[in-house]
Amino acid sequence: MTSDPIRCGWRGMQGDALYEAYHDTEWGVPEYDSRALWEKLVLDGFQAGLAWITILRKRDAFRAAFADFDPEKVARFGEADRARLMADAGIVRSNAKIDAAIASARLYLDMRDKGEDFSQFLWSYTNGRTIQNRWTEISQVPAKTNVAEAMSKGLKDKGFKFVGPVIVYAFMQATGFVNDHLVSCHCHERVRRMSA
Repeated sequence: MTSDPIRCGWRGMQGDALYEAYHDTEWGVPEYDSRALWEKLVLDGFQAGLAWITILRKRDAFRAAFADFDPEKVARFGEADRARLMADAGIVRSNAKIDAAIASARLYLDMRDKGEDFSQFLWSYTNGRTIQNRWTEISQVPAKTNVAEAMSKGLKDKGFKFVGPVIVYAFMQATGFVNDHLVSCHCHERVRRMSA
């Protein structure tokens, strides 16, 4: 008889294969690819006011709707694309969030065209290294930190929307800027070892 590995105690995760796989294979793993980081930031913006599992279940539909999160293509989205997205029941339909996603593609490309790498910009807030936390209880994990507030401000200063410090901290947790797996979680040590 095999027992389930010990995981972080996220509400609603136990027994949900999609959620457990996301936790075990993606969450907290350091991401350095600029395009992948931009995709995750956009998706976290769509999460505002919702549970992450809602976005996770719609992620394939989001990828289809947003041209596989190719910033070159999304940056060219116009009114017809906006109308198409607002009619797409597979994604979160919010004018403000859709507009923010399209605008963020343009901002991403503007940074690139000016020689500023999106990944390097974001990782500069942690000096290129994962912040290693050692939480023992889920209640200890903060909703935001000073670093998240600084990254949020930096993104807002560039024109990004839906990048408040709570959203940014969730993004940081998901993409390995911080290791917020509980020390008892089977992923904590593995993520610690893969961190810069």
